[in-house]
Amino acid sequence: MPIVTLSSSSQKKRRLIAERIAERLGHSCMSREVILEASEQFNVPEIKLAKAIHDSPTIFERLSNGKERYIAFFKAALLNNLKNGGIVYHGIVGHFFVQRVPHVLKVRIIDSMENRIQEEMEREDVPENVARKRVMQEDRERYNWCSALYKMDTRDPELYNMVINLERISVDDCVDIICHALDKDSFKKTADAEKQLKDMALTATVKAAIVQKYSDATVSSYDGNVLIHMDPPVAQIPKKKRDIRALTCGIEGIKKLELDLKAKTIPRTPMHK
Repeated sequence: MPIVTLSSSSQKKRRLIAERIAERLGHSCMSREVILEASEQFNVPEIKLAKAIHDSPTIFERLSNGKERYIAFFKAALLNNLKNGGIVYHGIVGHFFVQRVPHVLKVRIIDSMENRIQEEMEREDVPENVARKRVMQEDRERYNWCSALYKMDTRDPELYNMVINLERISVDDCVDIICHALDKDSFKKTADAEKQLKDMALTATVKAAIVQKYSDATVSSYDGNVLIHMDPPVAQIPKKKRDIRALTCGIEGIKKLELDLKAKTIPRTPMHK
């Protein structure tokens, strides 16, 4: 079953388009539900998760990886939903996590600045000058977030399979265009693509399980075989191995867990004659 991610600066139209696509295809439609699921699963406040995937990181957060664990929680929840297929996800960061997955249709929906300002005025009951300021601030936050965390620009068309401008295209026509694209062989799920997404979901789940204690660990997985790599001081290796095995115990889908914990090497001071 196909998967669609919708990104748009217009929340109202993005939601409307996603709901109509999901209704037509008989798919699930998700957005805030992913945040709620991650909040419950990892026992963290919803507001912190929402801010982590919306607000650009502060200088302190950039230096300390302050948002990393919240983003890891969100990513795990999102990929574990997407791996089952039949999902229309409309949110602000979904497409970043599935860039390498070929059968996910990644769509960017854009609208004119005036339409977005009018939408903000109606949604928040504020005058035009306030609405304009908020829309411009939203654009800055989105650019700074993507740039700081992923070195990407959400406005880059290369991140998407399709970019649709709603200024002269109706919502219904937009839905028709997207559904028509999903009929193409390019977006049909294959066994290899399904396996790829399951591997990504398992990798994200393991990373989320250990990120609070070991944010510097790298995780990869292939067909249920998980590899975790770190470079801790040699004296810490036994404890870290025990910790990681305890943290990952019970994660569904792990067939084999390999820990590649290589001791840090201390540069030798050159001897001078």
